[in-house]
Amino acid sequence: MPTDHEAQATVEEVIRQRLSRALGGWRGSAETALPTVVFVAVWTWTHDVRTAVVAAAVGIVVLGLVRLVQRQSLQFVGSAAVATGIAAFFALRSGRAQDAFLPGILTSAAWGVGALVSVVAKWPLVGFMVGAGDPRATEDPFAWHRDRGLVRVCQRLTMVLVVMYAVRVAIMLPLWFAGEVGWLGLCKVALGWPLWLVGLAVMGLMLVRGETAQEVPAPDGRHVEHHRHALPEREPLEP
Repeated sequence: MPTDHEAQATVEEVIRQRLSRALGGWRGSAETALPTVVFVAVWTWTHDVRTAVVAAAVGIVVLGLVRLVQRQSLQFVGSAAVATGIAAFFALRSGRAQDAFLPGILTSAAWGVGALVSVVAKWPLVGFMVGAGDPRATEDPFAWHRDRGLVRVCQRLTMVLVVMYAVRVAIMLPLWFAGEVGWLGLCKVALGWPLWLVGLAVMGLMLVRGETAQEVPAPDGRHVEHHRHALPEREPLEP
Protein backbone atom coordinates (compact mmCIF):
# COMPACT_ATOMS: atom_id res chain seq x y z
CA MET A 1 0.00 0.00 0.00
CA PRO A 2 1.28 3.52 -0.70
CA THR A 3 1.97 5.92 2.13
CA ASP A 4 -0.25 8.97 2.58
CA HIS A 5 2.25 11.08 0.65
CA GLU A 6 2.57 8.51 -2.14
CA ALA A 7 -1.21 8.31 -2.46
CA GLN A 8 -1.04 11.80 -3.95
CA ALA A 9 1.39 10.68 -6.67
CA THR A 10 1.27 8.85 -9.97
CA VAL A 11 2.67 5.35 -10.37
CA GLU A 12 5.75 6.82 -12.05
CA GLU A 13 6.45 9.15 -9.12
CA VAL A 14 6.11 6.34 -6.58
CA ILE A 15 8.52 4.18 -8.58
CA ARG A 16 11.07 6.98 -8.80
CA GLN A 17 10.92 7.57 -5.05
CA ARG A 18 11.17 3.91 -4.10
CA LEU A 19 13.91 2.96 -6.55
CA SER A 20 16.01 5.81 -5.21
CA ARG A 21 15.70 4.31 -1.72
CA ALA A 22 16.19 0.69 -2.80
CA LEU A 23 19.35 1.21 -4.91
CA GLY A 24 22.74 2.00 -3.42
CA GLY A 25 24.81 5.02 -4.37
CA TRP A 26 28.25 5.54 -5.87
CA ARG A 27 30.07 4.44 -2.71
CA GLY A 28 28.43 1.04 -2.56
CA SER A 29 29.24 0.50 -6.20
CA ALA A 30 32.85 1.57 -5.66
CA GLU A 31 33.12 -0.92 -2.81
CA THR A 32 31.80 -3.64 -5.10
CA ALA A 33 34.19 -2.73 -7.93
CA LEU A 34 37.39 -2.20 -5.89
CA PRO A 35 38.19 -5.90 -5.29
CA THR A 36 38.01 -6.50 -9.07
CA VAL A 37 40.33 -3.57 -9.77
CA VAL A 38 42.82 -4.81 -7.17
CA PHE A 39 42.64 -8.40 -8.45
CA VAL A 40 43.33 -7.39 -12.07
CA ALA A 41 46.08 -4.92 -11.13
CA VAL A 42 47.94 -7.42 -8.95
CA TRP A 43 47.49 -10.27 -11.44
CA THR A 44 48.77 -8.08 -14.28
CA TRP A 45 51.84 -7.28 -12.16
CA THR A 46 52.57 -10.76 -10.77
CA HIS A 47 50.62 -13.18 -13.01
CA ASP A 48 49.93 -15.14 -9.83
CA VAL A 49 46.27 -15.93 -9.16
CA ARG A 50 46.74 -16.65 -5.44
CA THR A 51 48.53 -13.35 -4.81
CA ALA A 52 45.83 -11.46 -6.70
CA VAL A 53 43.10 -13.14 -4.66
CA VAL A 54 44.84 -12.30 -1.38
CA ALA A 55 45.22 -8.67 -2.47
CA ALA A 56 41.53 -8.43 -3.30
CA ALA A 57 40.66 -9.92 0.10
CA VAL A 58 42.87 -7.37 1.86
CA GLY A 59 41.07 -4.61 -0.03
CA ILE A 60 37.72 -5.86 1.24
CA VAL A 61 39.00 -5.96 4.83
CA VAL A 62 40.17 -2.35 4.53
CA LEU A 63 36.81 -1.27 3.16
CA GLY A 64 35.05 -3.06 6.00
CA LEU A 65 37.24 -1.40 8.62
CA VAL A 66 36.50 2.03 7.15
CA ARG A 67 32.78 1.33 7.38
CA LEU A 68 33.10 0.13 10.96
CA VAL A 69 35.11 3.19 12.01
CA GLN A 70 32.42 5.38 10.46
CA ARG A 71 29.73 3.24 12.12
CA GLN A 72 28.01 2.60 8.79
CA SER A 73 26.33 -0.41 7.25
CA LEU A 74 28.51 -3.22 5.87
CA GLN A 75 25.85 -4.16 3.32
CA PHE A 76 27.81 -3.43 0.17
CA VAL A 77 31.14 -4.56 1.62
CA GLY A 78 29.47 -7.82 2.58
CA SER A 79 28.11 -8.24 -0.94
CA ALA A 80 31.57 -7.59 -2.36
CA ALA A 81 33.07 -10.13 0.06
CA VAL A 82 30.63 -12.85 -1.01
CA ALA A 83 31.13 -12.13 -4.72
CA THR A 84 34.91 -12.04 -4.31
CA GLY A 85 34.89 -15.29 -2.34
CA ILE A 86 32.98 -17.08 -5.09
CA ALA A 87 35.21 -15.60 -7.79
CA ALA A 88 38.33 -16.60 -5.84
CA PHE A 89 37.07 -20.18 -5.52
CA PHE A 90 36.65 -20.48 -9.29
CA ALA A 91 40.01 -18.87 -10.06
CA LEU A 92 42.00 -20.85 -7.48
CA ARG A 93 40.36 -24.11 -8.45
CA SER A 94 41.26 -23.78 -12.14
CA GLY A 95 44.40 -21.69 -11.77
CA ARG A 96 43.11 -19.40 -14.53
CA ALA A 97 42.60 -15.72 -13.67
CA GLN A 98 39.77 -15.31 -16.19
CA ASP A 99 37.69 -17.81 -14.25
CA ALA A 100 37.32 -15.23 -11.48
CA PHE A 101 34.85 -13.50 -13.81
CA LEU A 102 32.87 -16.61 -14.76
CA PRO A 103 30.48 -16.48 -11.76
CA GLY A 104 29.56 -12.89 -12.60
CA ILE A 105 28.89 -13.78 -16.23
CA LEU A 106 26.72 -16.73 -15.24
CA THR A 107 24.91 -14.61 -12.66
CA SER A 108 24.15 -11.91 -15.23
CA ALA A 109 22.80 -14.56 -17.61
CA ALA A 110 20.61 -16.01 -14.86
CA TRP A 111 19.30 -12.59 -13.81
CA GLY A 112 18.58 -11.70 -17.43
CA VAL A 113 16.56 -14.86 -18.00
CA GLY A 114 14.85 -14.44 -14.63
CA ALA A 115 13.95 -10.83 -15.38
CA LEU A 116 12.45 -11.81 -18.73
CA VAL A 117 10.44 -14.61 -17.13
CA SER A 118 9.21 -12.19 -14.45
CA VAL A 119 7.85 -9.89 -17.16
CA VAL A 120 6.03 -12.73 -18.90
CA ALA A 121 4.62 -13.93 -15.56
CA LYS A 122 3.48 -10.37 -14.70
CA TRP A 123 5.58 -10.33 -11.54
CA PRO A 124 8.25 -7.93 -12.88
CA LEU A 125 11.60 -7.81 -11.10
CA VAL A 126 11.52 -4.01 -10.78
CA GLY A 127 8.25 -4.39 -8.91
CA PHE A 128 10.08 -6.20 -6.11
CA MET A 129 12.66 -3.41 -6.03
CA VAL A 130 9.86 -0.86 -5.80
CA GLY A 131 8.17 -2.92 -3.10
CA ALA A 132 11.42 -3.02 -1.11
CA GLY A 133 11.38 0.78 -1.07
CA ASP A 134 7.93 0.84 0.51
CA PRO A 135 8.16 1.78 4.24
CA ARG A 136 5.43 -0.79 4.92
CA ALA A 137 7.17 -3.61 3.06
CA THR A 138 7.69 -5.67 6.22
CA GLU A 139 3.93 -5.72 6.82
CA ASP A 140 2.80 -6.37 3.25
CA PRO A 141 5.73 -7.08 0.87
CA PHE A 142 3.49 -7.83 -2.12
CA ALA A 143 1.16 -4.83 -1.84
CA TRP A 144 2.69 -3.36 -5.00
CA HIS A 145 1.37 -6.25 -7.10
CA ARG A 146 -2.24 -5.30 -6.38
CA ASP A 147 -1.74 -2.05 -8.28
CA ARG A 148 -2.21 -3.14 -11.89
CA GLY A 149 -0.96 0.17 -13.26
CA LEU A 150 2.26 -0.12 -11.26
CA VAL A 151 2.76 -3.69 -12.51
CA ARG A 152 2.41 -2.58 -16.13
CA VAL A 153 4.96 0.19 -15.71
CA CYS A 154 7.35 -2.13 -13.86
CA GLN A 155 7.11 -4.64 -16.70
CA ARG A 156 8.42 -2.02 -19.13
CA LEU A 157 11.17 -0.99 -16.71
CA THR A 158 12.20 -4.60 -16.16
CA MET A 159 12.82 -4.97 -19.89
CA VAL A 160 15.55 -2.34 -19.46
CA LEU A 161 17.21 -4.73 -17.00
CA VAL A 162 16.88 -7.59 -19.47
CA VAL A 163 18.76 -5.56 -22.07
CA MET A 164 21.44 -4.55 -19.53
CA TYR A 165 22.13 -8.14 -18.51
CA ALA A 166 22.18 -9.23 -22.15
CA VAL A 167 24.79 -6.55 -22.93
CA ARG A 168 27.00 -7.75 -20.06
CA VAL A 169 26.92 -11.36 -21.19
CA ALA A 170 27.35 -10.51 -24.88
CA ILE A 171 30.49 -8.49 -24.15
CA MET A 172 32.12 -10.46 -21.34
CA LEU A 173 31.53 -14.05 -22.43
CA PRO A 174 33.70 -13.79 -25.58
CA LEU A 175 36.42 -12.10 -23.48
CA TRP A 176 36.29 -15.00 -21.02
CA PHE A 177 36.71 -17.52 -23.82
CA ALA A 178 39.66 -15.48 -25.11
CA GLY A 179 41.26 -15.30 -21.64
CA GLU A 180 41.47 -11.49 -21.74
CA VAL A 181 41.80 -10.84 -18.00
CA GLY A 182 42.58 -7.14 -18.30
CA TRP A 183 39.65 -6.46 -20.58
CA LEU A 184 37.39 -8.58 -18.38
CA GLY A 185 38.30 -6.47 -15.36
CA LEU A 186 37.77 -3.23 -17.26
CA CYS A 187 34.43 -4.37 -18.63
CA LYS A 188 33.23 -5.64 -15.26
CA VAL A 189 33.80 -2.21 -13.75
CA ALA A 190 32.41 -0.32 -16.77
CA LEU A 191 29.37 -2.59 -16.98
CA GLY A 192 28.72 -2.27 -13.26
CA TRP A 193 27.62 1.06 -11.80
CA PRO A 194 28.16 3.07 -15.02
CA LEU A 195 25.79 0.74 -16.87
CA TRP A 196 23.34 1.05 -13.99
CA LEU A 197 23.46 4.83 -14.43
CA VAL A 198 22.62 4.43 -18.10
CA GLY A 199 19.79 2.05 -17.23
CA LEU A 200 18.45 4.43 -14.58
CA ALA A 201 18.61 7.29 -17.08
CA VAL A 202 16.56 5.25 -19.56
CA MET A 203 14.08 4.36 -16.81
CA GLY A 204 13.92 8.03 -15.83
CA LEU A 205 13.04 9.01 -19.39
CA MET A 206 10.34 6.35 -19.41
CA LEU A 207 8.94 7.61 -16.11
CA VAL A 208 9.24 11.36 -16.37
CA ARG A 209 6.27 11.84 -18.70
CA GLY A 210 4.14 9.05 -17.29
CA GLU A 211 0.71 9.71 -15.84
CA THR A 212 -0.41 6.23 -14.87
CA ALA A 213 -2.97 6.41 -12.09
CA GLN A 214 -2.50 4.32 -8.98
CA GLU A 215 -5.10 1.61 -8.43
CA VAL A 216 -5.50 1.26 -4.69
CA PRO A 217 -7.60 -1.75 -3.59
CA ALA A 218 -10.80 -0.81 -1.84
CA PRO A 219 -11.82 -2.55 1.41
CA ASP A 220 -14.20 -4.84 -0.51
CA GLY A 221 -11.39 -5.99 -2.81
CA ARG A 222 -12.34 -3.85 -5.82
CA HIS A 223 -9.74 -1.59 -7.48
CA VAL A 224 -10.29 2.13 -7.14
CA GLU A 225 -8.33 4.37 -9.46
CA HIS A 226 -6.82 7.62 -8.20
CA HIS A 227 -5.87 9.88 -11.08
CA ARG A 228 -3.01 12.30 -10.37
CA HIS A 229 -0.73 14.54 -12.37
CA ALA A 230 2.81 13.43 -13.14
CA LEU A 231 5.90 15.07 -11.69
CA PRO A 232 7.51 17.95 -13.58
CA GLU A 233 10.12 16.87 -16.12
CA ARG A 234 12.98 18.28 -14.05
CA GLU A 235 12.65 15.61 -11.38
CA PRO A 236 14.38 12.55 -12.97
CA LEU A 237 15.15 9.26 -11.26
CA GLU A 238 18.13 9.64 -8.94
CA PRO A 239 20.63 6.78 -8.51
